[in-house]
Amino acid sequence: MADVVDGIREAILSGEFVPNQRLIEADLSEQFAASRAGVRAALAELANEGLIERVQNRGARVRAVSLTEAVEISEVRMVIEGLCAAKAAARATESDAAELREIGAQMRAAVASGDVLGYSRLNERLHRRVREISGQRTASDVLERLRAQNVRHQFRLAMHPGRPQASLPQHLAIIDAIAAGDPDAAERAARAHLRSVIETLPEIDRRRAP
Repeated sequence: MADVVDGIREAILSGEFVPNQRLIEADLSEQFAASRAGVRAALAELANEGLIERVQNRGARVRAVSLTEAVEISEVRMVIEGLCAAKAAARATESDAAELREIGAQMRAAVASGDVLGYSRLNERLHRRVREISGQRTASDVLERLRAQNVRHQFRLAMHPGRPQASLPQHLAIIDAIAAGDPDAAERAARAHLRSVIETLPEIDRRRAP
């Protein structure tokens, strides 16, 4: 069943399955070469993760996250990412700090060259490495689940005009604080970054309105 769960999850995260799209067991069974029972169990697990929802008499569909919920998710992330940044600052080795600085240098280059997708990938890599360095497995698990639920809003945020230029100094501040071994500064920098995300989400939503 794990392969089916991973396959459907990846299809949602990659945008192959879009918000509100119906997920038909027979089609999923064929696509992922799995039994109907295996698909049903996978959908139940993904419902627990918040990626899909079951609609009475209509089966399952990809769950759409509203602006209000996206903001709430980002508010929770602000607290937990602050914790992870502080933990990372307390635990980071010289090798870890060098790796984060290299990511920062690549992010600078991506912004300078206008490589928005490359910057987005580096953004995700940086946040993942901070979580890993923190050693806070529970927080990492929670953040990964929240990221999955909010993936569509995150993609729109990454594509928002001027967003890389705005977020680059925020990410560099996180890197500098972790590399300096300053947990308080790292937590403040991470919270400031997520606060900026929260402030930008309504603007993105307004731009999408007809």
